[in-house]
Amino acid sequence: MCVAKKGKSAHTGRRRSEFLWGWLFILPTIIGLIILNIIPIFQTVYQSFFKTGDFGKGNIFIGFENYTKVFGDAEIWQALLNTFKYAIIEVPFSIILALVLAVLLNRKMKGRSVYRTIIFLPMVAAPAAVAMVWRWLFNSDFGLLNNIFHLNVKWVSDPKIAVYSIAVIGVWSILGYNMVLFLSGLQEIPHDYYEAAELDGATGIKSFFHITVPLLSPTIFFVLVTRVIGSLQVFDLIYMVIDKSNPALEKTQSLVYLFYKYAFINKNMGYGATIVVVLLVITMIITAFQMIGQKKWVFYN
Repeated sequence: MCVAKKGKSAHTGRRRSEFLWGWLFILPTIIGLIILNIIPIFQTVYQSFFKTGDFGKGNIFIGFENYTKVFGDAEIWQALLNTFKYAIIEVPFSIILALVLAVLLNRKMKGRSVYRTIIFLPMVAAPAAVAMVWRWLFNSDFGLLNNIFHLNVKWVSDPKIAVYSIAVIGVWSILGYNMVLFLSGLQEIPHDYYEAAELDGATGIKSFFHITVPLLSPTIFFVLVTRVIGSLQVFDLIYMVIDKSNPALEKTQSLVYLFYKYAFINKNMGYGATIVVVLLVITMIITAFQMIGQKKWVFYN
């Protein structure tokens, strides 16, 4: 009896020790999350109820006036449309192309490590360098695209197509990251499934849609959610590729770009915070629908 109690006590003590060590290991992450994410969210929501001067000076409580102004601001609606246009192009194309490349580079072939490295290189390149390269490629006077194909297209200065040009850069920039995620998911799929399908006479396309896609669906879902969130937060490409004097700026500026404009250029932190809160709510709603919809096509077993 005493031996049983002693063994139970030792087991409980070991579990308590593991529990404490577990919390100790994740404590830095939790502290960083609270300081860098949770607290700023509450500060932003609080700031959205004020009219502010330069860098928060002269705060005046105005209630929901900023929100009323946002929903009646034509510039906000145009920026929201621009953001959705960018996301509609960047998200599906970056996922589909990355999946195709991952399937091709998952096979045994000469130089596949080199190809993987080349495709992943945009992820390690500095955003400023990426912007400079694409500004040169898209230049309407001496750009490489217009010269090679003998075109006269104003890729980033025509308001009708500038947002689509930015989306092309976004697809190119994130392609390698998505491909690496898909490669890791593909390597977890047992090869026995493909051998069995081949014995049953299934073609490569059938195996792709009936084996690869269902078993890779958790990874696809993860990439989809993260890319939707990332595309809704696009800012750096627009800021570095489109000049302030560019006539296409109105048709390309995103909600995050408007936040930067109002908060740091117009010095109206309260209105800028309101734009961020609206974007946060939109992102949460879209993510919630994705979480609900995953039950119909994501297979975890």
